[in-house]
Amino acid sequence: MEITIHQTFLPHNDPAASLAFYRDALGFEVRNDVGYGGMRWITVGPVGQPGTSIVLTPPAADPGVTEEERRVITEMMAKGTYASVNLATTDLDSAFERLQAGETEVVQEPTEQPYGIRDCAFRDPAGNLIRIQELR
Repeated sequence: MEITIHQTFLPHNDPAASLAFYRDALGFEVRNDVGYGGMRWITVGPVGQPGTSIVLTPPAADPGVTEEERRVITEMMAKGTYASVNLATTDLDSAFERLQAGETEVVQEPTEQPYGIRDCAFRDPAGNLIRIQELR
């Protein structure tokens, strides 16, 4: 049996800022952009990897989430503690320079970690933690 990662979901609260980060800064392609009920779902993914996507979703979209839970989610997003994703590249320094040149919030410069990887970290416009690891 083969199981692959197809999509992961990250919340967003500003579609234009999210597009600027994922499309323009990271270089991902936009695969879908759907609006409904005043909300917007944007699917992005790395060029050349059509089977792997990130769906940027409005945090208020799940009808099973209570108003109190939405408030907590919004607070956690603002603090950057709600969601994250790990990405990878063979050229970490170039990726870091490209993101740092924009208005992206740098959390950690490229660092050799004691657990054997080299990575850096940013926050996307919604506060999600984006770690980029160097492939060796």
